[in-house]
Amino acid sequence: MDLQIKDKVIIVTGGARGIGKGISVLLAREGAIAVILSRSADESLKTVQEIQEAGGKAFQFQAELSNPDECREAVEKVVAKFGRIDGLVNNAGENDGVGLQNGGYEKFMRSLHKNLVHYYLIAHYALPELIKTQGSIVNISSKVADTGQGGTSAYAAANGGRNALTREWAVELLPHNIRVNAVVVAECYTPLYERWLQTVENPVEKLASIIDNIPLGKRMTTVEEIANMVVFLLSPVSSHTTGQINYVDGGYVHLDRSI
Repeated sequence: MDLQIKDKVIIVTGGARGIGKGISVLLAREGAIAVILSRSADESLKTVQEIQEAGGKAFQFQAELSNPDECREAVEKVVAKFGRIDGLVNNAGENDGVGLQNGGYEKFMRSLHKNLVHYYLIAHYALPELIKTQGSIVNISSKVADTGQGGTSAYAAANGGRNALTREWAVELLPHNIRVNAVVVAECYTPLYERWLQTVENPVEKLASIIDNIPLGKRMTTVEEIANMVVFLLSPVSSHTTGQINYVDGGYVHLDRSI
């Protein structure tokens, strides 16, 4: 199937590793230009090099997205280089464990800037170009917005906000024919997931218990499966899909885990 995204300029925040990298790689494989925004220049350059060596097109701009000024500057750099923006994947962020007890005002607000505020800012600054191209936005979200997890108030709030913004923007941008959707991640093995796993007791047993609770196939979702949905939603092939919260999770959130 031709996804009709050849030479489209797509911003991917946090596109250098994990789920973001998977999205960047697939975009390039489908002929788009993946533009990675990341605070890690080394990781970004490595990902860009891998994509280019495989025959794809990718570029990167370093930005600390928790800093509002750097969000604006990053988008300005993309427009200056390419003259257009055809799509946006808001993906950057991490579960930083800021809870009610292990938290406080400063930690909570820093986490919101790290995990939610830049979703708004990058979309805000990219919007004039997205209006011109009638582009698409995909917000990556997390199961914790629905399920709760304990000890992660800020990340849960951020992901609830991501889902709410998805539907709010879908309504606001209807006159511009800009589609906005979200992809919710539950249990997907990434470097950040590995880092978290090493903080718990008996990580091997913990991972086995998590996998046993994933209904479809008793396995974790792959990065490629997340990327497949994201790129489809960015593509004109999904031309009548907007305001949708899509769960690519093997039934983890909504199916009875006793099955």
